[in-house]
Amino acid sequence: MKYGEDAVSKAEIEAWPNPSPERDYVVEISFPEFTCLCPRSGYPDFATIRIVYVPGESIVELKSLKLYLNRYRNEYISHELATNRIYGDLEKALRPRRLQVIGDFHPRGNVHTVIRVGDPGI
Repeated sequence: MKYGEDAVSKAEIEAWPNPSPERDYVVEISFPEFTCLCPRSGYPDFATIRIVYVPGESIVELKSLKLYLNRYRNEYISHELATNRIYGDLEKALRPRRLQVIGDFHPRGNVHTVIRVGDPGI
């Protein structure tokens, strides 16, 4: 196993202390190279994952998030489950005041899917 593959296989979301926990502010993260595999066909699915949150006591460490999201590239998982799992893992690790995760999956077979989980008011 190459060192990058090893890092991805062990990746977990890492929470860091929020430098300004007394203030509400919005963090927006875009991950345009998300990939996973269709659980039915095995074809690759590509998406942009957007994460928008108002931190509580913690913020996400970005390298850990990148490695965590790359864990999905060889996983057979639906768009809906992938987006919901990312939301759940972020919610558990960070305990943000508000959170939304959007999975914007690229068209395949002329079908475009967008999954939104969480607070739409951010």
